[in-house]
Amino acid sequence: MGDIHVVFGTGAVGRAVIDALAGRGLPVRAVSRSQATGLPDGVDHAAGDASDAAFAADAARDAVTVYQCLNPPYARWAELFPPLQSAAVAAAQAAGARYVSFENVYMYGDTHGVPMTEDTPHAPRTRKGTLRAAMAEQLKRLSDAGDLRLVAARASDYFGACAREQSPLGTRVIGRALDGKSAQVVGDPDQPHSYTYLPDIGAALATLGSDERALGQVWHVPTAGARTTRQLIDMIAKEIGHDIKVSAAPKLLMRALGLFNPDLNELIEMLYEFEQPFVVDSSRFETTFGVSPTPFERSIPATVAWWRSAARRG
Repeated sequence: MGDIHVVFGTGAVGRAVIDALAGRGLPVRAVSRSQATGLPDGVDHAAGDASDAAFAADAARDAVTVYQCLNPPYARWAELFPPLQSAAVAAAQAAGARYVSFENVYMYGDTHGVPMTEDTPHAPRTRKGTLRAAMAEQLKRLSDAGDLRLVAARASDYFGACAREQSPLGTRVIGRALDGKSAQVVGDPDQPHSYTYLPDIGAALATLGSDERALGQVWHVPTAGARTTRQLIDMIAKEIGHDIKVSAAPKLLMRALGLFNPDLNELIEMLYEFEQPFVVDSSRFETTFGVSPTPFERSIPATVAWWRSAARRG
């Protein structure tokens, strides 16, 4: 076992984890398919195909903790996700490293508005939820057998720096609002919904990657109390300085457009998340580690500021 924290994935979540680890003065290696730019000073980088077991093992050499933050395109999850997980797991095992698996909450399925905790049973009724459950259960079997030093971290729909198309509050809301356009949402914007702030994800995974209390368990990362999407859009409007019209895409239109857009088609089966209360309870993490989620009164202005800065950079 070495001392390097190895982060597989340099998307929005991976970047948040890298920033949190580097901010704590820890040695970090980022792993992505192509050369990553804009990494913090001192962060090492390995470029290659993470599903290639030999490459993944080499990238994870000297690792104390491996963070799995990879996320293939929605429409190719079934094809690409299991091999990515298998290679990252094998790399962590070869290094004798802790394995922190970043996950979402699809495996719980439709809880009909009941808040989700770490003890909520897996009951998926969607393709992606079924895949997520199978991947999570594979990791648990390895952990229970003593073959993997596992920590599972789960978050709700996220927002923050670098989260564009993959965030419900990203391109279709803040991006369009900055261009003077209406916010495009799915489902009912007046239902309570849990949104997780990316820096909170990064800080949580950095904690889970080194605290012995985390091992062998599932943790919901700190997530601010559920608000309606419309309430958050009103907060965004206040930051931008003008009202934002909210436009909800009809399900029939989404189905028609999904015939030509594979990623949009994959979103349709997840609409239950936005048609009723969708609440993630993170109190176990907050109580155990003494950490609170960033309030929306700080996270929304910071996210809008990042979008403005990104627009200036082009």
